[in-house]
Amino acid sequence: QVQLVESGGGLVQPGGSLRLSCAASGRTFSRDTMAWFRQAPGKEREFVAAMFRSYGRTYYSDSVKGRFTISRDNAKNTVDLQMNSLKPDDTGVYYCAADSRIILSSIFGAQNYDYWGQGTQVTVSS
Repeated sequence: QVQLVESGGGLVQPGGSLRLSCAASGRTFSRDTMAWFRQAPGKEREFVAAMFRSYGRTYYSDSVKGRFTISRDNAKNTVDLQMNSLKPDDTGVYYCAADSRIILSSIFGAQNYDYWGQGTQVTVSS
């Protein structure tokens, strides 16, 4: 059974940092595109970051570029999201996603991913 499990969310003050982790199980994900999305209350799920297949090319939304870093450990089947200089607008539920067949032009759309985690809450507030 394929499963993605996120961890690392919590409450942090503006300007602080958090590191999210996603553990994948059920099969190897080393060739999958791995991504992070987030969803704020009342808003649609939006793209945050992705690492395309196993080549390591990374992509970020404009709102997080320069502050967030996505990384993966294929030996452990994990993908992390290091979040620095957090802002209140970064608040939301963060989801890990994976797909083995997605093409590059489709990585920004949540509807294009086959596998999802249950999400972890990130709240940025003073």
